[in-house]
Amino acid sequence: MVIEGIAPTADRTLGFMVPARNARGMVVRLDATLNAILAAHPYPEPLIRLMAEALTLTALVGATMRQDDGQVTVQASAKGGVIDLLACDWRAGELRGYIKFDDQLPVMNGMSLPELFGKGYLAITVDQAASEERWQGIVPLEGHSLAAALEGWFSQSEQLPTLMRIGVAGSKADGWMAGGLIVQHLARAEIGGERLDAGEQHPDWKHVAALAGTMSAEELTDPALTPEALLWRLFHEEQVRIVPGPTPVKGCRCSAAHIRDVLMRFPEEERAGMRDDKGVIAVDCQFCSRVFPISA
Repeated sequence: MVIEGIAPTADRTLGFMVPARNARGMVVRLDATLNAILAAHPYPEPLIRLMAEALTLTALVGATMRQDDGQVTVQASAKGGVIDLLACDWRAGELRGYIKFDDQLPVMNGMSLPELFGKGYLAITVDQAASEERWQGIVPLEGHSLAAALEGWFSQSEQLPTLMRIGVAGSKADGWMAGGLIVQHLARAEIGGERLDAGEQHPDWKHVAALAGTMSAEELTDPALTPEALLWRLFHEEQVRIVPGPTPVKGCRCSAAHIRDVLMRFPEEERAGMRDDKGVIAVDCQFCSRVFPISA
């Protein structure tokens, strides 16, 4: 099934740098890809918006990676709220995600993270395939948005002042669009100069953050505004270098062949315990909401 979006050409990532202000960032637009991922699950509207935010954040972080087939995973685990688990990941432009939730509990727009998740944490994991390096950050699920939680993690744990803006627009009837902006302080050592103090009080960062902070959710989700136009609105008085990033696509990596290969790594006695009375092992993929029957 082909999932159409509000503006089918809007699935994009665009990296940028403002050299004179020691800043870098990324703009992400999700449209048809977002709608394709959402179509796999019957989420209530507040969870649709949360899923769209989580996917956009994952794409923002993932698209800033060097293109070495590394993977970014954003996962929220919790107890005592509507949501038990939220998981998204990005690999070379392939994006996927799902939410496991209790459909017997009420959920409304405007609920805070503690109201949605109860007690829990948000973990972001980056696996760099080329260098085989892996790092992870964990932040509490506090406040009113995942973006605010990640902002705090970058600033406190990574000592990297960061500003994030996310917008989600649309409806179940017309489809959904999401847009995101991330701007980060860039140490001069990364562009061949003396390293700057990572403190947020640096005048370059204060100037860039003040400009980027004016970006609205409505602008981020306006199909008439290209990512280039958004950057022009913010930094038209600055010299900005742009670098087109990978095009986001729905990327559930499940296939019968892949699942069969994974199952073959289990001992035969364990596989025997997985089979039903017809000799079939049913494997459920939560990301794409499909069941793969693997026969003996």
